[in-house]
Amino acid sequence: MTIPQRLHPTIHTFCSDMWDGYLGAIADFMAAHPAIKAKVVIDRFHVAKNYREDFDKLRKKELRRLKQELPEATYKEVGHGMHWVLRHNYANLNDADKVRLRRLFHYAPALHQAYTLREELTAIFNMELSLPAGHQRLEKWAAKVKRSALTCFNKFLKTLNNHLAAIANYFDKRASSGFVEGINNKLKTITRRSYGLTRIDSLFQRLWLDLNGYRHFLT
Repeated sequence: MTIPQRLHPTIHTFCSDMWDGYLGAIADFMAAHPAIKAKVVIDRFHVAKNYREDFDKLRKKELRRLKQELPEATYKEVGHGMHWVLRHNYANLNDADKVRLRRLFHYAPALHQAYTLREELTAIFNMELSLPAGHQRLEKWAAKVKRSALTCFNKFLKTLNNHLAAIANYFDKRASSGFVEGINNKLKTITRRSYGLTRIDSLFQRLWLDLNGYRHFLT
């Protein structure tokens, strides 16, 4: 990892996903530059991807069970299209979808419990908490999951245990890599649109126009 020396005093946070390659590079850089006192933050959106994937496995399992156990007409009323409803946070659902959700949970209490825990964890990350308070909330959430009969979050609990300090560091400055991920997606789109261009300066002109050129049209 090469970061210009002049920028070293400005470094206060490294935001990353949980890939060992990234975390190892950060650790090596900080070991080589002990004067830099920066926190390592596991990006909250990668954390969310992990626990939502665990929930999604239970969602698939429960809907398969209901499809086998319920009469076809009942399952169509209860389970049809619920994949999309369950993907959204409860606060973003309309009244009709909330009614459908309650109807589904009547037949799938384990899914209800897991959905509630998923929503509670998302709410924790949305709170304006101090680092110690955020750390404590995450520990309490993990303890609550362990007390439940659910096993769907076992993989995430292991991840949380292994990376708790770095995940909780999010609450210090609420740093995330959302901006970088957005830029990367934009770069991929521009690169596809630039297929056939043979001059590298033309590619960079497109990048500049998409990322900054709009400012020249603002008055």
